[in-house]
Amino acid sequence: ILERREYTGCTVNFKTYTNSIWDKKRHLNPVENQAIFLDTHERIIDDDVFEKVQEIRNQRHRMTRTGKSSIFSGMVYCADCGSKMQYGSSNNRDFSQDFFDCSLHKKNGSKCKGHFIRVKVLEGRVLSHVQRVTDYILRHEDYFRKVMEEQLRVESTEKLTVLKKQLARNEKRIADLKRLFMKIYEDNASGKLSDERFDMMSQSYDAEQKHLEEEALSIQQEIEVQEQQIENIEKFVQKAHKYVHIEELTPYALRELVSAIYVDAPDKSSGKRVQHIHIKYDGLG
Repeated sequence: ILERREYTGCTVNFKTYTNSIWDKKRHLNPVENQAIFLDTHERIIDDDVFEKVQEIRNQRHRMTRTGKSSIFSGMVYCADCGSKMQYGSSNNRDFSQDFFDCSLHKKNGSKCKGHFIRVKVLEGRVLSHVQRVTDYILRHEDYFRKVMEEQLRVESTEKLTVLKKQLARNEKRIADLKRLFMKIYEDNASGKLSDERFDMMSQSYDAEQKHLEEEALSIQQEIEVQEQQIENIEKFVQKAHKYVHIEELTPYALRELVSAIYVDAPDKSSGKRVQHIHIKYDGLG
């Protein structure tokens, strides 16, 4: 039910297909091959809520042997190797001992340092930072919006330049491949090119064209994401107003505001244990 796009006001056709009239088994059709008609009826949920739910469902929430899980499960990453940090707890049901540890470090300690952090410490630091961010937006909303728009504009401009150049190269090569395919087809029909050679070249061109088209689609989606950055700022500001003076991190508030958390390895060079975390806010970075 949670995956049905119809709740966002769409009509979706061709969600499944069969290989032939003799094959009674229906197969799921990829989203890019479905026919989606927008705003055909009244929506029940907003698009951003739907996308957030899909993102959460795609994340793996690991439970311990005691059946416990954490609201941070699937969101915490090692800042060095990028691996997900696994949730763990003690068997004596002491919640204060719950922790996250780098999954790569647990598999092979030589490949990554330990990034162990207590859940209660992580929750306290994240809540404190969320409180400061939302309070700052409340007090200096116009300045916050101005600074973030300028920062995202600079980052987006650089990314968009690279992406659009790559997209142009892909589209040019796809057009060249279509012309080359027509050329070898004519040569094969006139006898200048053998059937074996034609099959080999056509398969090669077809594979390259398919790869470039998939890459071009991915680039186009990334361009759309970059162009929506300013809109993301406005959405985040509106969400931040909902959580001003927040006293407790709920699963919904956490998922709505934060997209990922990166944990550094602890530094003990000063004689004290110092550990930094980096919070990636949804739509802002």
